[in-house]
Amino acid sequence: MNRNTQTEQPVIVAVTGASGAPYALRLIQRLAAAGVPQHLLLSDAARVVLKQEVELDLPDEPKATALALADALGIDASGIRCYATKDWFSPSASGSAGIRRMIIIPCSMGTLARIACGASDNLIERAADVMIKERRQLILVPRETPLSAIHLENMLKLARLGVDMIPAMPGFYHRPESLDEIIDFVVDRVLNHIDMPNTEAKKWGS
Repeated sequence: MNRNTQTEQPVIVAVTGASGAPYALRLIQRLAAAGVPQHLLLSDAARVVLKQEVELDLPDEPKATALALADALGIDASGIRCYATKDWFSPSASGSAGIRRMIIIPCSMGTLARIACGASDNLIERAADVMIKERRQLILVPRETPLSAIHLENMLKLARLGVDMIPAMPGFYHRPESLDEIIDFVVDRVLNHIDMPNTEAKKWGS
């Protein structure tokens, strides 16, 4: 895909119940700033974590969720379409919709395990299954510690299928001076992997 068309192509952004809600919010904010259309999927557990970690209490109705999220992040809501986790008529549920990129940030070990075994009990898992079967780009940002052998085996299985694993493991060689810079380190890696122009990223040696 031509790099110049990346901002015109929609991205599925899924948020699960792993700790790390600030990563998801920053990614949504950065994609919106770049004008990238987003199909947003939030698990029930993600809503609990958002309330716990960043005091963001989102309404249940999808359109209201998009508006509340946009207001909290100071972004344009027109580029965000939110879908319920059982909305099987969402474009995310079918390969025929042509969406070519999906990011699950943060990705819980439960979600990762169900994707690895081909389960599709909700829209997040179904959308991930579509990305894999259509050989499109799926990025998982797992956030857990320590990792068990089961977690590692599931990650290896998905990596061998072409899924990009970008664990929420921030580096410190750029000498971050704030929590925002630590969050950006991980989000920058995600943006680089979907070939988004990202002049803000701090690169090794720069």
